[in-house]
Amino acid sequence: MNTQDILARLRGRRVIVLGDVMLDRYLLGHVSRISPEAPVPVVLQESVEDRLGGAANVALNLHALGAVPVLCSVVGRDHDGDTLRQILPAAGMTAEGIVESPSRRTTVKTRILGNHQQMLRIDQEDIHDLDAAESRLVLERMRQLIDNDKVGAIIFQDYNKGVLSEAVIGGVLEIVKGRDILTAVDPKKHNFFAYRGVDLFKPNLKEIRDSVPFPVHSTQESLDQAATYLQQKLGNRLTMITLSEKGLYLNDGTSGRIYPTTERAVADVSGAGDTVISIATLALVAGLSMEWTAVLSNLAGGQVCEFRGVVPVRVDLLEKEIDLWIDK
Repeated sequence: MNTQDILARLRGRRVIVLGDVMLDRYLLGHVSRISPEAPVPVVLQESVEDRLGGAANVALNLHALGAVPVLCSVVGRDHDGDTLRQILPAAGMTAEGIVESPSRRTTVKTRILGNHQQMLRIDQEDIHDLDAAESRLVLERMRQLIDNDKVGAIIFQDYNKGVLSEAVIGGVLEIVKGRDILTAVDPKKHNFFAYRGVDLFKPNLKEIRDSVPFPVHSTQESLDQAATYLQQKLGNRLTMITLSEKGLYLNDGTSGRIYPTTERAVADVSGAGDTVISIATLALVAGLSMEWTAVLSNLAGGQVCEFRGVVPVRVDLLEKEIDLWIDK
């Protein structure tokens, strides 16, 4: 199988991304003096940029890979929620899965940069679980999205901001029961063990260490033990554990293997997990092997670490890396 065949199999897949969306806001400016009021730099603001963040970054990666992402989440009935919906079309997405809540704020992470250096980050968010009415709206919207068009997969993208409550997780898994829809999870600690019966469960090593009752090391034996524990608790089909610069571990329910990554000039690891869950999900929906699922995940996840900020995968660069891998 050549590079073009591999990437072609990822395209056109309709994937719902359910989870916490946010705006990444950047206030960009210049620093030339210290404030007379306090020993802090004065940033002369020159521009403002709003970018899609959180679960929306997973959708951006899917779109970059040629899939058809459908974002489902909750935003506030506020100006920031309007802004998020307005910038979706430019990213190749609609707001059909976005639910509005009058009682929650849209999550916004505002970064103040002076002379290209981040000086401060201000977070605006409500992190309590959705209430019963909000949960019903999300489940109704999910059912509509699933019933209205053929869906290949659902990615649960959790940032512990309240959208993926136990009620929503359980309700969605009930909706997809008996349907030919792959379920993939990028979990966080709060509802780590709520995703029972999913296909792909993809924590990172820290999340595993924080959630299982024994030490976990980045060795084959230790990761096998962790995967067995997860599969006994969750009944998931596949376990993928990302290991940062050491690559990733993938277990198909019978055996596991560590897939090392290539050496990189790492600039920023932010968003790498979003890229990995995106491409791993598409690879599995496309019926690619465990090895190719791991290889693509390593290559794409490593690539985005070479760029500053949260960026989606670049397919032109991925093509070249796959070619090199095949030629090894």
